[in-house]
Amino acid sequence: MPECHLKENLAQCTCTYLSCAKRGKCCECVAYHRAHGEIPGCFFPPDVERTYDRSIRRFIAAYQKA
Repeated sequence: MPECHLKENLAQCTCTYLSCAKRGKCCECVAYHRAHGEIPGCFFPPDVERTYDRSIRRFIAAYQKA
């Protein structure tokens, strides 16, 4: 498995949950959210990401065309 590029990941991470131990560790973050039926915050628009609602339903609603 490739080495984690934590510095680079943190520089680009848009998650506002700054105290998360998985922040910048994309593999761990994706695995965690997937196990919980969620999507990582970096996939959401900024205003939705700040709600911490990582549900698949919220993701679909954020990008659904009106």
